[in-house]
Amino acid sequence: MAAKKTSTAFEYAPAPESRAIVDIKPSYGLFVNGEFVDGHGKSFKTISPSTEEVLAEIAEADEADVDNAVKAARRAYTRVWGRMPGSERAKYLFRIARIIQERGRELAVLESIDNGKPIKETRDVDIPIVAAHFFYYAGWADKLEYSGYGSTPLGVAGQVIPWNFPLLMLAWKIAPALACGNTVVLKPAETTPLTALLFAEICQQADLPPGVVNIITGAGATGQALVGHPDVDKVAFTGSTAVGKAIAKAVAGSHKKVTLELGGKAANIVFDDAPLDQAVEGIVNGIFFNQGHVCCAGSRLLVQESVADDVLARLKRRMATLRVGDPLDKNTDIGAINSAEQLAKIRELSDIGEAEGAGRWSPPCELPKHGFWFPPTVFTNVTQAHRIAREEIFGPVLSVLTFRTPAEAVEKANNTPYGLSAGVWTDKGSRILHMANKLRAGVVWANTFNKFDPTSPFGGYKESGYGREGGRHGLAAYLKGGVEQ
Repeated sequence: MAAKKTSTAFEYAPAPESRAIVDIKPSYGLFVNGEFVDGHGKSFKTISPSTEEVLAEIAEADEADVDNAVKAARRAYTRVWGRMPGSERAKYLFRIARIIQERGRELAVLESIDNGKPIKETRDVDIPIVAAHFFYYAGWADKLEYSGYGSTPLGVAGQVIPWNFPLLMLAWKIAPALACGNTVVLKPAETTPLTALLFAEICQQADLPPGVVNIITGAGATGQALVGHPDVDKVAFTGSTAVGKAIAKAVAGSHKKVTLELGGKAANIVFDDAPLDQAVEGIVNGIFFNQGHVCCAGSRLLVQESVADDVLARLKRRMATLRVGDPLDKNTDIGAINSAEQLAKIRELSDIGEAEGAGRWSPPCELPKHGFWFPPTVFTNVTQAHRIAREEIFGPVLSVLTFRTPAEAVEKANNTPYGLSAGVWTDKGSRILHMANKLRAGVVWANTFNKFDPTSPFGGYKESGYGREGGRHGLAAYLKGGVEQ
């Protein structure tokens, strides 16, 4: 009798998260003065990046809508929120944080559907950190006199956030603003409005006083109207450097305080004494987390020459195990690119890198037929002159350069108009401290990458913007005694 054949090949079994927990409405209005209202402007569609299906019709706020939202925020500030003791404000923030935890699964699924990022990232990273920010700043609300920045709020904050971390950026902006006693008008990105609108429902559920938080949806014109409104006291923006520069020009000479968290082109520096397997995991997390849609992504890998071939071989083996596909599948490592526009930009810069002579490699990868997808990609033989080494690609694309000495690593790492973050991999603590002092970056990670905590400030230098978010420093931007860095 013939022996029974056995297979040792790994067979993939999808593990999709259910969409049933999320109730996406056919259309959404604006959230103004504690209620959802119809907008005066047109509407637009938000689509799922992984399927291209239309998810909902979204109101597009015009100047009149923006004005109504700012007026609602002003009334709430002067009559209620600005006068409320910090201990009372803290209760609302704690309540919001607890509701976020209770509705965490719903928020995670909705974020993955609307943004395209894997469910394991929204579930295990985004939503827990969102709740943690509200818990953290709730603790500050009645202790502002100990912050070093005073305890007097600014008034009305106009906030504009991007599409790469829709709910997390909302928390980074709203939590400290409310803790300090300000009211908020927030505009989410036009491609990812759904979790912000669900957060509006959470504000209702928490019985937050009307007008304290207002959510207005729309595209660039809506953001311009909010930034330019004369009754906005504070502008907070996270997004591209080009838009950040335009905002800085628009508010120059006005009374408005401004913080800008802009683009980046972070260097991830691996020395020859680094734990290489650990470093490879950090490299993968640094550039392929959230499809590379991270302003502080480690998109420039600087490897010491003596271990460059070894690191690259290990990196390619690891990249071959990454699974690209359905964002709601719990096994997915890399989800969909957020939009057709962003996919076109990634393709263009990648093609330019190849045309300029860099070696391009991606693991065998079958991409879904519908939606916006790009495989994890690494470029070798890259020089400082290549555009892929200088420009922010904002996708799952890694450029690899080499160095011989720490001084050369510092020079290459700092040879960029950006200054948001960097990573250092080495076994020597003294070298970590030396590099951290030499690197012109707002955040320097040591033997790790993309680690965020609400108690730690985050922000950059040069064209990566100014001001800090998170930690005690994050209060400075929302208090009259604060000094923005």
